[in-house]
Amino acid sequence: MIAAFAARGLCADVFRLAATEHSLLIGAPVLVERRILETRLRMPAPARNEVLRVLRRFVQVPAAKAPIPLGINDPDDEWVVACAIAASAQVFVTGDKALLGLRRVEDMPIISPREFWTQLSAA
Repeated sequence: MIAAFAARGLCADVFRLAATEHSLLIGAPVLVERRILETRLRMPAPARNEVLRVLRRFVQVPAAKAPIPLGINDPDDEWVVACAIAASAQVFVTGDKALLGLRRVEDMPIISPREFWTQLSAA
């Protein structure tokens, strides 16, 4: 999701497609990760606020009751995946290598933006 706002390209295209033709679910932990926009992307405050304004227009799912232990280094990602599972998401799209390495959590496939784009283009 961060890459969709960081630059033009595949992730921005995938975000637009998901936002217009599918139900885009945003978990509460995603909305509080605004620090990534500031620290990694060095995005100025007005731009960060605009990104959050855009994200809040989509279906927001409540935070999960507990993280799902995934055996990865980022405990924040365990909360994000737990929210997706709790919301019965059909697919989890990410560029995070640790999450992609899992391939699936419960019945939810975890795929890259490129895989998502390819699947939708083939349909």
